[in-house]
Amino acid sequence: MSSLNSENILDALRAVRDPDLNRNIVELNFVKDIKIDGKNVSFSIELTTPACPVKDEMKAQAEQIVKQTIPEIDQLNVTMTASVSKRLNMQVTPVLTGVKNTIAVASGKGGVGKSTVAVNLAVALAREGARVGLIDCDIYGPSIPLMFNINEKPQMHNQKLVPLEKYGVKVMSIGFLIDSTQAVIWRGPMASGAVKQFMTDVDWGELDYLVFDLPPGTGDIQLTIVQQIPLTGAVIVTTPQEMSLADARRGMAMFQKVNVPILGVVENMSYFISAGGERENIFDTGGGKKVAEQFKVPFIGEIPIYTKIRAGGDSGRPITDSEPQSEPAKIFTGIAKNLAAQISISNYSKQNAPIEISLGSN
Repeated sequence: MSSLNSENILDALRAVRDPDLNRNIVELNFVKDIKIDGKNVSFSIELTTPACPVKDEMKAQAEQIVKQTIPEIDQLNVTMTASVSKRLNMQVTPVLTGVKNTIAVASGKGGVGKSTVAVNLAVALAREGARVGLIDCDIYGPSIPLMFNINEKPQMHNQKLVPLEKYGVKVMSIGFLIDSTQAVIWRGPMASGAVKQFMTDVDWGELDYLVFDLPPGTGDIQLTIVQQIPLTGAVIVTTPQEMSLADARRGMAMFQKVNVPILGVVENMSYFISAGGERENIFDTGGGKKVAEQFKVPFIGEIPIYTKIRAGGDSGRPITDSEPQSEPAKIFTGIAKNLAAQISISNYSKQNAPIEISLGSN
């Protein structure tokens, strides 16, 4: 009797595990569309993000195991697809109804390269195949128009602003709506109101990830965002030295106080590679890992000091688009994949959390 049937294929694939979710891909319902045509077999593996850091390894493992287990297969075709998981309570949110995940990129202080990180993570996720948007929440010092080299104004459609799009990322900033030389002299509630409008009065459509590039600190704008929507989580950007870490700790404490998961810590300006190839730790070393360990959250990557990262921000073409095969771009892409993995883990754990039943008192 032939062993070439769907049940045996699924049994073989139970040996393939998602290392982040710690379950096999059959149990996770990742295996789709098994087709058997004589001795030719095809199926797809649907991951929780197109930016899965182990996508290639998982495909190779699935191919190897199925061929070894069912040697009578002549031709095997495995297709990797993705359907991004959704934060469990996003569907009941009255705003951003088409957005699956909302990510705050934050820092306790300015000058750590937070916007550079936010922009390159957004572009990296888009290059991996995700639908991505980015909101510039810094009303007083918007930098996204420069970093994307966008000089247009958004149009209106059905009484909503249509975000501008570049490098595969939908973008909105107060800088698109005012003259670049004009200072925004608003009190906190007005600035918070503008950010709220970017959520309610902009047609974002269907997105896998919407990134919020927050201003430094822990003020009105940050509170407006966490009160308006259930954030999937926050990414904290810091530099290695203690001056930056002290402010990063305050930012992390704020998110924990309002029950926003911290998806990870990113250390920017971690080191510099000299002309002689030596690593120089200009701003100290290991601070990002230390603060991540202190708060028991993931450390998802470190970014070097590299001239072309800065140049990409000034010219409006992020290095993840201009030089995607360069080492710094690969570092950003790796961090984006780590972030996507943490989002999948967070969403999976919430969706599969045990239901607490309160019996009350009679």
